[in-house]
Amino acid sequence: MRSRTARAQRSRLLTALSAVVVAAGSLVGATAPAAAAPAPAVVPHATNGDDLAPTPPMGFNDWAGFECNNQMNEQLFVDTADEIVRLGLDKLGYHYVNIDDCWMQHDRDANGHLQIDRTRFPHGLKWLGDYIHSKGLKFGIYEDAGYKTCQGAAGSYGHFQTDADDYAAWGVDYLKLDYCYQPTDQFPGKSAAEVAHIVYHEASQALANTGRKIVFSESAPAYVCCSGPNFDDELGWLADEGQLWRYGSDIADNWDSVLRNYAEGNTPGLAAYAGPNHWNDADMLEVGNGGMTTNEYQAQMSVWSVLASPLLFSTALKGASADTVRILSNADVIAVDQDRLGVQGTIVKSTGDVDILSRPLANGDRAVVLFNKGPSEQTASVTAAQAGFTGSAHSYRLTDLWSKQVTSTAGTIAASVPGRSAILYRVHRNASPSVPPSTVVGVDGHGYAADTTTPTTVTLTNNGTSAITDVTLRLQVPDGWTARRTDGAPARAVPPGGSSTAHFDVTPNTPPPGAMLHLAGSAGYRWQGSGQHVSGGLDFASPTPYPGIDAAANNVGITDESNPAPGNFDGGGNSYSAQALAGVGLTPGASLTHDGLTFHWPSAAAGTPDNVAGGARKVAVDGTGTLGFLGSEAGFVTGSVTITFTDGTTQQADLSFPNWCCSDTTGYDIVATVDHRNTQSGPANFGVQYRIFYVGVALPPDKTVASVTLPAQSAIHVFAVAAG
Repeated sequence: MRSRTARAQRSRLLTALSAVVVAAGSLVGATAPAAAAPAPAVVPHATNGDDLAPTPPMGFNDWAGFECNNQMNEQLFVDTADEIVRLGLDKLGYHYVNIDDCWMQHDRDANGHLQIDRTRFPHGLKWLGDYIHSKGLKFGIYEDAGYKTCQGAAGSYGHFQTDADDYAAWGVDYLKLDYCYQPTDQFPGKSAAEVAHIVYHEASQALANTGRKIVFSESAPAYVCCSGPNFDDELGWLADEGQLWRYGSDIADNWDSVLRNYAEGNTPGLAAYAGPNHWNDADMLEVGNGGMTTNEYQAQMSVWSVLASPLLFSTALKGASADTVRILSNADVIAVDQDRLGVQGTIVKSTGDVDILSRPLANGDRAVVLFNKGPSEQTASVTAAQAGFTGSAHSYRLTDLWSKQVTSTAGTIAASVPGRSAILYRVHRNASPSVPPSTVVGVDGHGYAADTTTPTTVTLTNNGTSAITDVTLRLQVPDGWTARRTDGAPARAVPPGGSSTAHFDVTPNTPPPGAMLHLAGSAGYRWQGSGQHVSGGLDFASPTPYPGIDAAANNVGITDESNPAPGNFDGGGNSYSAQALAGVGLTPGASLTHDGLTFHWPSAAAGTPDNVAGGARKVAVDGTGTLGFLGSEAGFVTGSVTITFTDGTTQQADLSFPNWCCSDTTGYDIVATVDHRNTQSGPANFGVQYRIFYVGVALPPDKTVASVTLPAQSAIHVFAVAAG
């Protein structure tokens, strides 16, 4: 499904979109062609296979990394199959090589069969399936249960058996079935949930009729058609028809998107539906696609594994970085995801930006992930009992599945976790006495400002079952700063459960730069005669003058039609056309008056950052009366803005725009409309309306705005801000 995100403030993640389904860059819900007769009103229980996915499927799907760009072709899948085997990923469980949308033509042939895009797949899909099978791998394909696919190609509704027979003839082992252009008009009087059940049952039965074992991924119905009281019913029948289902938003290569899908994966009650042969699918792994840091990719892999999600990466393996291969090939993390007990992990503790999730494993161990969603390093801590261990144990062995460090604890599972990172432990009851103790270093200090001394502490805590000795604590500060020790030597020996603290006066003797800064604490000590070391830190943002929105821009949303490559408005490489916007007066630096406010369109040249998308950027604004925003969305979320006034007080407000092309615009002011967009291949989607919207916020009559912190959600794009 293409970028249909549920609104973040809703208590349920599933959104009612029965008549019109929208997709970033896709026109969905158009007039349907004449369709086949409706299925029977009573849907019997059926399944296309009982044991096709005892653990979550693993492999490759091209959509998140390639969508319908020019790289999405036969060679991509040949290269991917070759590299999976060359790198040994097949031995770790990566068995599927799956094609997503855009492999077929827009029309069927005279006999009602799907037609392959021979430009992309010159040898056809039977040949490609045979090639993938020759590598010992499995072959997956995509279709849609509606009239058309999300990208407008021929859908399967009315042709389920014909298509299933073709899949079987081509050697298909896995079907991902989307749900755009829903055939609700064929079932008058039935709810969207009932229609979804009917059509997905037909598709499942058609697969069963072929006699071939084909894993069925019900890509979209659980978040397209049903909400409220239909939630549990929907998930209940999905398990009857297929082996896995998408429950939330399309993934994109940015941190906000990972957090959104992660949050949707923790919807209350959802985990109960996961288990062998029926999996909640958090969507693809973005590992290696370039939009996030190594720590962020590692965190996605960690959390997806604890959530028992399918692991389908979507990056080019040929030429992939060492970090990409290292993350995807971590056998210990994969073992968590593939654990045959099949229980989905859940949040057991949440404090601020840190969530701690625990997942029971088949051998009695638990996978515990300390997940820091925020930008600053933090100490995360949970007890073994909170993590789900029952009864008593003298100790627990903690194996860090990324660093491979093994430590022991008397019961506290803790670590200093960098911002936007995750630490994943495998926790085993009763550690050997030869395993060193788990220790944590924390740094505590507040309010750093130029030429002002701030007391700061570094604390080492011993969570093990035996003492440590010869403790030395240190604090490293940024260049130009000083840190002066203000107390005597710390405790030289720290018993189990004890701590040692050192105090420092920290002074920035030069103005700190406007960036995230780091104070690094560390401890050296000895345990049973061997030297040990542990570190932790404190991150904080230094005060800095607020930039204008042009300087704060962090996304390229407008490109020249002759060079669209830099654009990535929607996470899929699509963007506004500079030529089309110029046709309605929106040229770089142009003035635009709306609702009594004068906006300045971004002065950035086409193909350079021109809007703020996520990141909670704070920008300078000056004015009274009304605060206005020009923008649009590549999703369907609501974000929060913080308005700071010149007297130091603040005001919160919600901000959302309609989707840039495909959503209900009732209640919103449209300030500009163009008739096409840019894809990575150039101008496209002529006839579809792409818009820019205005949203205004009333300010208190006696207040003057000084700055506004824009939303953290990357789907919300702000091109201009004004007050007056």
